[in-house]
Amino acid sequence: MANDKNSCFVESTLSFLIGAATGFVLGVLFAPASGEETRKKIHEGAVKTGEKAKESYEKVAREAEKGIKVVREKTAEGIESIKDFVEKKKVELFRKSPEEPAKVEPAKK
Repeated sequence: MANDKNSCFVESTLSFLIGAATGFVLGVLFAPASGEETRKKIHEGAVKTGEKAKESYEKVAREAEKGIKVVREKTAEGIESIKDFVEKKKVELFRKSPEEPAKVEPAKK
């Protein structure tokens, strides 16, 4: 679910930036101005768009880092739960068959 949100956010941001850049360039190209002024406006627009893209990338990167941290924590919790479950099952098995204690040993932590 979180992956869908990030994917949607990235697609929306990318679409917005492409639309903004396209609109800016077309507006500058069709506006009456000298070549030097037009180039300057295009350069300024490209710089602004680049800055917005960088900010968006940094935001997505921060959100991805948060997501990775959560996944790591949940994975560690899951592994711990599995270890506990296996340990309990070993103890249950040991209680059911006390004649074979050498085959069943509690796990070491």
